[in-house]
Amino acid sequence: MKLEKVIRGGGSAEKRWYDDACGTALALEFVGERWSLLVIRELMFGPRRFGEIKANLPGISANVLTQRLESLKGAGIVVRRRLPSPANVQVYDLTDWGREAEVAIREMGRWAARSPRHDPFAFMSTASAMISLRTLIDPVAASALTATVAFRFPADGFVATLAAGALAIVRGETANADVTFTGDTMALRRTFYGKEGFDREGLLQVVGDRVLAERFVDLFRLPEKIG
Repeated sequence: MKLEKVIRGGGSAEKRWYDDACGTALALEFVGERWSLLVIRELMFGPRRFGEIKANLPGISANVLTQRLESLKGAGIVVRRRLPSPANVQVYDLTDWGREAEVAIREMGRWAARSPRHDPFAFMSTASAMISLRTLIDPVAASALTATVAFRFPADGFVATLAAGALAIVRGETANADVTFTGDTMALRRTFYGKEGFDREGLLQVVGDRVLAERFVDLFRLPEKIG
């Protein structure tokens, strides 16, 4: 197979951070700048307005977020579009290729969560909480369970469908959930990873099949720490 150097407009190669053919090196050029991968994380469950992205990334400035979105858009990872009426607002969304980065985000999260420096009770966005569930589910134990589970957060909502050991999650609501959890992401972590139970202050509130809710929560564990 003939190998060719990729040339962009103007007849010169794009400036590269690394003189390295490894795909990992190129991935770092796409998402290696601070905040880039977290911007992708926030878009993983569908389009978001600029203000919604910023609200879920504490510490990022509007200027830096604009730069990261433009960089990701230039790389073919993010698109900017306008939602149709009646919303009629500008949003950012992932391309199909950009959405494939979820696999890398999940595996990096699983790997880093084994560090003693990982603080499971720091700030967590709703998108991050949902990705944590897709990351930390026990697929073997999950294969014995089928369920539709709704999550209602103060300003967001998701529907999780568990079937054949796979957990699919979409942003939205449903009236047909077997179990509905209500609370914030801190309550989710205390319930799912701290195993502190339901229906008390600071924990998730549960509506629906409580036995199924308990079985569902039991599918998730934080990984053991190194050392």
